[in-house]
Amino acid sequence: MDCSAILAVADAAKNQPVITFDVNLFWKHITSLGLREALTLIAFGAVCVFYGSRIFTILVSICAGFIGLLIGMELGKRGNFEVWGGVIGCIVLVVAAVPLVKWAVSVLAAIAGGIITGGIWHACGLPPQYMWAGALVGAVAGGMISFIVFNVAVLLFTCLAGMVMAMTGILALLHLYEPTSKGIADIVLTHAWFVPVALIVPTIGFMFLQNKMGKGSSGGGE
Repeated sequence: MDCSAILAVADAAKNQPVITFDVNLFWKHITSLGLREALTLIAFGAVCVFYGSRIFTILVSICAGFIGLLIGMELGKRGNFEVWGGVIGCIVLVVAAVPLVKWAVSVLAAIAGGIITGGIWHACGLPPQYMWAGALVGAVAGGMISFIVFNVAVLLFTCLAGMVMAMTGILALLHLYEPTSKGIADIVLTHAWFVPVALIVPTIGFMFLQNKMGKGSSGGGE
């Protein structure tokens, strides 16, 4: 990829609104979770990071439905049919995702790649007004990798999605547990590197683990 082209585009976007990671908003969502929600997120996250590649078609359909729901509700606001817009959008994208599963995986892997490189950008303390450029690099790489090594793209988005849920649940539990509540809040709110590292490093580790588990199960079945 031509780095000079990326810098040129970034320079032209100096006056655009800054898109960055709002850690305060993130922590607000964490503190709003109860014990039941935290344990549910951890459970679903564990399923994704350990067995995501085996049920990725179901996960793709769920993600597609959720995205369709959001898009449909947003469009429905303009015509005063928000609920039906969400329902229709959900159904349309779920139905479309099943026969176009490889393209859907490509989109989800692109989103995952963008989150990872954007997180690295944030953790390194680089200029937040250019975070979108860092995320763009990961999005392009994540999208293209699905057409080169499809299994890696599946592992990427399933493990990242699982870690987002698991990390959110674990942070919520630490917040609910009084002895660790203040300490974890201080770490999350004052150390920019913490959330990206806590998300990205385990994601990479679980990608290798899930890949190894997949090879082991396929080898055992022969």
